[in-house]
Amino acid sequence: MITVQHPLVFAVGILGNILSFLVTLAPVPTFYRVYKKKSTESFQSVPYVVALLSAMLWLYYALLSMDVLLLSINAIACVVESVYLAIYLVYAPRDAMVSTMKLLCIMNMGLFGAMVAILQFFVDGQRRVSIAGGVGAAFALAVFVAPLAIIRQVIRTKSVEFMPFWLSFFLTISAVAWFFYGLLLKDFFVAMPNVLGLLFGLAQMALYFMYRNPKKNGAVSEIQVVADAEKEHHQQQVPQPHQAHVAVTLDNNTDGEEAASTDGADKDDAVVVDIMPPPLPAERAPPLPSLPLPPPAAVIIPQPRTVEVV
Repeated sequence: MITVQHPLVFAVGILGNILSFLVTLAPVPTFYRVYKKKSTESFQSVPYVVALLSAMLWLYYALLSMDVLLLSINAIACVVESVYLAIYLVYAPRDAMVSTMKLLCIMNMGLFGAMVAILQFFVDGQRRVSIAGGVGAAFALAVFVAPLAIIRQVIRTKSVEFMPFWLSFFLTISAVAWFFYGLLLKDFFVAMPNVLGLLFGLAQMALYFMYRNPKKNGAVSEIQVVADAEKEHHQQQVPQPHQAHVAVTLDNNTDGEEAASTDGADKDDAVVVDIMPPPLPAERAPPLPSLPLPPPAAVIIPQPRTVEVV
């Protein structure tokens, strides 16, 4: 169908194109930040992979239904989303890059290629258009739901640092425009997904206004949360210095003999008390042991000798 034949439908379609183009440009600040920091931080590639697949499906549907406005905006969206993913793959860590490449190969190449091949070779006429429209509507819902994957992160950190407001805003307004466009054309494949798209967009905006004030909500960044967890884990592994203590055993038996244990009686008759020995000051130091005095020496006085003269 050629929508330029109806002025009102064409006007609403142009508005939908403009808003959808703004939606595709909403992540530009995010990827500019990625470019400046040379890191993807906690950003996820899943919303952009799903958005690219949705644009490809709607592009195929627009070719089958001869819808000029759908064809134009989805061709632009395919190019823009491909640029976003290329930037993400350049600056993403190895694990994130590998998982993104797997998603692209499975979803954007495998599933899309299989669907197009089946519809082209095994389905004819209007049925092919209906199936393509139904699949496109299903993935349109996935585009609206995909940004909600960070809701858990927003609630946990009480911060909307990684949930762009303008993306949620333009998704909501664009959903309204495309809903009326599909309603005027009586194309329910276009109209119906945008009902849920409107609800999801409103939910994201409500979450943004709830946690937009970091100081009021005690928000912390994801990097700070990870750093605190690593610090706590490191402190748990460091052995604590042991304090020296003296165990004094007070035995109830004064004669030094061990008490015999009997059935039903308490077996522990000793009380162990941990006592920190106080330091001995210099003036309280024990005196040196005194040595015993030697016995008095005997004094021998020689007696005078009498010399007899003959």
